[in-house]
Amino acid sequence: MARRLTSSQPRRGEVWLVHIPGERKQRPCVILSADWLNRFARDVMAVPITTVARGAFPTRVELPAGEGGLKEQSWVKCDQVTTIEEGHLGRAPLGQLSLEKLAEIESAVRKALDL
Repeated sequence: MARRLTSSQPRRGEVWLVHIPGERKQRPCVILSADWLNRFARDVMAVPITTVARGAFPTRVELPAGEGGLKEQSWVKCDQVTTIEEGHLGRAPLGQLSLEKLAEIESAVRKALDL
């Protein structure tokens, strides 16, 4: 896969539009991999985001509209951590999550992986 045509490297906690192979549309994802790894690897670890609410699901983290550059209320699907080739990322990040939301996501991922 070709590398992105931007000098911007993905950073932990940023929200990017991503084309996830097998899905019809792009969707926002949170970059979860460490910045030092993102500088050297040709792929990143990411967690997809959805606008579909799923009541009281312990591995979904709610994001209010505006958080991370998102236009509407969304949920991070922390039970679906995936690896994305850099070529599938959009041209630039939509925004950056707050440290508090990133900590919630980390906790939910640990829960999903039983760590």
